[in-house]
Amino acid sequence: MELMAVIQALEALKRPCAVTLYLDSQYVLKGITEWLPGWKAKGWKTASKQPVKNVELWKRLDDLLLQGGHVVDWRWVRGHNGDAGNERADALANMGVASVHRR
Repeated sequence: MELMAVIQALEALKRPCAVTLYLDSQYVLKGITEWLPGWKAKGWKTASKQPVKNVELWKRLDDLLLQGGHVVDWRWVRGHNGDAGNERADALANMGVASVHRR
């Protein structure tokens, strides 16, 4: 879900922007800042030669960054540690899940 949240945030931008994205997901942060170039060079395989999980989402995010013209400053914050923005994001995500279950 963290990966999809980043994708949807960037898709919501209507023109190239400079943005700071705060993440509590090491998976997304390391994926985009460290692992992605290697995955692409290895035909979307990991260092252990396994297929990259969520490859379609990673490709979608990669395309957004390459074609969108956005400059992204990736910032990690510790989750569930009192960061006001992170706590608010979690609360909103939980409200969204609850609303889906009420239907």
